[in-house]
Amino acid sequence: MTSISTTQTARPASLLSRLAAAFTGRRAQLRAYRVTRRELSALNDRELADLGINRAMIEEIATQAARRA
Repeated sequence: MTSISTTQTARPASLLSRLAAAFTGRRAQLRAYRVTRRELSALNDRELADLGINRAMIEEIATQAARRA
């Protein structure tokens, strides 16, 4: 009796869907980083101080925002 395995045909689709999901997730992270960095950089020093942020913290805050995205 011959058996046919369907896991081999499902595997490439699964790989492609995982790659697409990873790509989409990475794009979301990059967008969150850029938007956060741009918005914080646009604030003046007084506005940043009101938020408890200094300019040296902007990169780290943008990185954290990207990790949460």
